[in-house]
Amino acid sequence: MPRRAPYGTWASPLSLDLLVEKTVGVSFPIATTHHIYWTEARPAEGGRLVLVRAPAGGGEAHDVFGPDFNARTLVHEYGGLCAAVSGDTVFFSNFADQRLYRVDPGHKPRPITPEPPSPRAVRFAAPVVTPDGRYVLAVRERHGDPDVPSTVVNDVVVVPTSGDAPPRAVAGGHDFYSHPVVSPDGRRLSWVSWDHPNMPWDGTELWEAELDTSGGFELRHERRVAGGPSESVIQPKYTPQGELVYISDRTGWWNLYAAALDGGTDRPLAPMQADLGAPDWVFGTSSYAVLADGTILAAWSQDGLSHVGTLAPRADAFDEIPSTWTAFAQLRTAGDGRSAVAVAGSASAPPSIVRITPGVPGGEQVVVVKRARERVVDAAYLSEPEPIEFPTERGARAHALFYAPKNPDVDAPIDELPPLIVGIHGGPTSAASAVLNYGIQFWTSRGFAVVDVNYGGSTGYGRAYRERLRGAWGVVDLEDCVNAARHLVESGRVDGDRLLIHGGSAGGYTTLCALTFTDMFAAGASYFGVADAVVFAQTTHKFESRYVDGLFGPWPEAEDVYRARSPAFHTEQLRTPLIVFQGLEDKVVPPDQAEIIVAALSEKGVPHAYVAYEGEQHGFRRAETVRRTAEAELYFYGRVLGFEPADRLEPVEIVHEDRLGT
Repeated sequence: MPRRAPYGTWASPLSLDLLVEKTVGVSFPIATTHHIYWTEARPAEGGRLVLVRAPAGGGEAHDVFGPDFNARTLVHEYGGLCAAVSGDTVFFSNFADQRLYRVDPGHKPRPITPEPPSPRAVRFAAPVVTPDGRYVLAVRERHGDPDVPSTVVNDVVVVPTSGDAPPRAVAGGHDFYSHPVVSPDGRRLSWVSWDHPNMPWDGTELWEAELDTSGGFELRHERRVAGGPSESVIQPKYTPQGELVYISDRTGWWNLYAAALDGGTDRPLAPMQADLGAPDWVFGTSSYAVLADGTILAAWSQDGLSHVGTLAPRADAFDEIPSTWTAFAQLRTAGDGRSAVAVAGSASAPPSIVRITPGVPGGEQVVVVKRARERVVDAAYLSEPEPIEFPTERGARAHALFYAPKNPDVDAPIDELPPLIVGIHGGPTSAASAVLNYGIQFWTSRGFAVVDVNYGGSTGYGRAYRERLRGAWGVVDLEDCVNAARHLVESGRVDGDRLLIHGGSAGGYTTLCALTFTDMFAAGASYFGVADAVVFAQTTHKFESRYVDGLFGPWPEAEDVYRARSPAFHTEQLRTPLIVFQGLEDKVVPPDQAEIIVAALSEKGVPHAYVAYEGEQHGFRRAETVRRTAEAELYFYGRVLGFEPADRLEPVEIVHEDRLGT
């Protein structure tokens, strides 16, 4: 029989060890005729990213290279896709030196780009191999003065796959580049570019040029296909028939289009009020794949959930594929031309590499190749996400995924409501996903409710919703997170006296704003959050150095706005207990941002804890870090709210702990 226990004190089978035990991050699948490749992030190996290869028909997987290599690019600091395959030869960017390497079967990796003038000064991302196998194209990023973002130069380069010549720029002059792609016949090249102050979800341009490799590698007759300063064009691809397809949000939704060849009007493909695209925070986003017969297999987001379906040639609407999977990303055509590989997940299934084969008669159309986790908690302990919509300021409505506490071994006291953790995703132009997340289930199985907020500015709800945050960061996101909590309190689902809030990066900023500018929450946790927007605007890396122009206003003209919305300038209002987590090698949000807040908390006598990690960057990757962070946050909440967790926890030092409850 279930035992009765207060919320927060429940014993959970999802232990601290299980958070990191036998788990990997899976991403960027690539399928050739004979093999399926993917990238594994391995917390047990210090967060090393490994390229893995398995037979396309099923069988044992093997690492492409040994422990001396790490497949990770630092272009835009966030990186992303850094590998390409031609035949059985693999090309990848190595983390240690950021050079491009070539791996032939039975051989060790060898570099095909020169040693950079200083460590990691020349970086490569999104490689693509020409159909004849002679050249690799990639986005290159060159760093001059490491403290001056303006000295960073981005372009598209070509490198002989033999490595017998240095990289040569073929497209340059814009601030940023992404999505290089070559037509199947090797005669055309397309890419996406954009300029400050735009981000890729604000305004980009799609370019195409004729490609001549008969006497080397030359581009001719460049033309702008689509896009502009207020239209986001992303993910160009060529069909096997040579048609250029891309995604644009010109109607307010990221939808598919086919480029006109004769200067006419580009043709919309299956218009819908749903987003097929995703923000290009990393290289390699891919929401669709084109099969050999021209059928498009695509994933789209609607009402906070992901769907997948097919668009047959000359059809005007997608035919959704019935599936228990509720999240799809990174779709790429497989070598057989009849299927695609992707990363998929659901409320009860962890992210997995899958093969999708549409139209299998009487068979399963989505087949698992590799799960991120070998051990999965019994579904009876898993809280399923409930999409909710709630009123917020100025008559608007916002969205979130709500997770109720769930543990079949425990009954809560009948006169008690659960504490609520308000989760805030990063970006801020990103979105909460309905895929199984042990970082959420860790809390719900212990008796916490969690609401994962897709505040105004999040993607998946169209451009207008995304642009609610324009000029209003620190306002709209804060209002929506506060109103998500208020909605759940007023509906009687959570305890209004035990509201908690946490988030990382941009979510950490909103967390700090919530604890500084409101009295709504009992405690919070900031993961590498922005505290001083003035310093952030002046010191962050090139990719985001003008992002805040659209979130606050142009710098320095809008300096008053930056100061007004920066928790660091209003620490006299900060009186809520807070735990701060920070990677000491973070180049996106450097440690001094965390230390500003920690110093203020110390000076004011506010109970707080500061946990900093050597060797961690923006986003924690090491198993010991992930485990310790969850442990410390749970311990901190227990001390603040006055309950004893069931877990045996290593204490974290809480400065001014004697003032808890005063």
